[in-house]
Amino acid sequence: MSDLSHVNRAGEASMVDVSAKPVTARAARAEGRIRMSADALRAIRDNALAKGDVLSVARVAGIQAAKRTAELIPLCHPLPLTDVQVRFTFDDALPGIRCEAEARTVAATGVEMEAVTAVAVALLTVYDMAKSVDKAMQVDGVRLLEKTGGKSGPWRASEEPAAP
Repeated sequence: MSDLSHVNRAGEASMVDVSAKPVTARAARAEGRIRMSADALRAIRDNALAKGDVLSVARVAGIQAAKRTAELIPLCHPLPLTDVQVRFTFDDALPGIRCEAEARTVAATGVEMEAVTAVAVALLTVYDMAKSVDKAMQVDGVRLLEKTGGKSGPWRASEEPAAP
């Protein structure tokens, strides 16, 4: 079990000690999408839902989620985030909305989980705000696109995820 980074000598889940790792600038970018009916997409685009401006609320939810990732994912380290950006794109071909989030820090560990968490929570917020129009919406494709910084260096996803 010693080959597993988050397992201690007794075989128990454990947070990794990053105190000896160098502090470097780190960034991560993630994406995801929510598929929905054309009616739901139109209502969001037209800002015609009773709960208000869906994408503004979802953007704030994604930023807030990135800042709280260590509270949600048990073995994540709390990080001093220097920037979190959450962007949405309407996609009539889905039909639905694509979300991309980018997180940045200067720390001893990366921000991949913060970027992925921002996307997931932003999309779940879209679902919450639009479920009165379409309960069958589907969140999918949430994944890391790229990361920079740290000992392992840059990493980039190799291909588009398979369609469900």
